[in-house]
Amino acid sequence: VSPMAKAGIACGADGLMIEVHMRPEIAVSDGIQSLKPDVFRQLMKELAPFAEAAGRRL
Repeated sequence: VSPMAKAGIACGADGLMIEVHMRPEIAVSDGIQSLKPDVFRQLMKELAPFAEAAGRRL
């Protein structure tokens, strides 16, 4: 997810769609690709400098 999110920001995407679920293993759909909230929070911290460099905001 991280590399694609960074690429999206670098390419000027208007948004990122990232699925987050407390318990992805029991999600009705798309659980296998969902991030847990703590992983999502870390991803947002990781993406912030990329967004700033691209003149975007998260």
